[in-house]
Amino acid sequence: MRHITTHTSPATGLRGIGDTNWQPRGACHGMDPEDADATFFPLPRDHEAIADAKELCGLCPVRRECLNYALENDLKEGVWGGLTAAERRPWHDGLPRRLDYSRVIAFFNGRDVHLTEAERQVVIDHAFVRGWRPDRLAAALQISAKHARDLLRQAANKVFDRDRTLGVPRRKNAKKTAPGKSSRSVAARPATRQPVSRPVVLASAHAPLGKAA
Repeated sequence: MRHITTHTSPATGLRGIGDTNWQPRGACHGMDPEDADATFFPLPRDHEAIADAKELCGLCPVRRECLNYALENDLKEGVWGGLTAAERRPWHDGLPRRLDYSRVIAFFNGRDVHLTEAERQVVIDHAFVRGWRPDRLAAALQISAKHARDLLRQAANKVFDRDRTLGVPRRKNAKKTAPGKSSRSVAARPATRQPVSRPVVLASAHAPLGKAA
């Protein structure tokens, strides 16, 4: 716990893995290192010491950030975020499936967020819907352009399969002519001159009929 009580970086919002900017706002900030170790690393059966640590964590404004830090860095000892090692075990096991949309939104806002597998998949799906190009997704996820292209293709196939399963009709190409434009154009078109019918002049009955006569 020594690094928690001596870190003095300015505080920020959501963060990526290893970021400790939240620590100066912790209720444990400024404690003597030995007292902090004794308080937050009690023996497993020392229920009174565990209760004291949880009481201090209950007053902490960055308890959630503290818990995320322990989960992301695989810290499985001590009290973090008001939870003991045993209480955090299910969170550690289910970390890849955790989905926090506030972290996804922070990622799209340009923050360096350490995404879980579930959060990363949501980012890929939304990137496809937003029309991101592979190079943009590659830069955001720090992967190769080829990998980003494959991920966007998988997202496109997922949307296609979903629409086909739900019976959503495929979008047709919209006509370039705006609705009602053709009728207005016809009405506004100047009238064309119609051909004048002329009477047919019949041959005289006394005229020679040629070889048929």
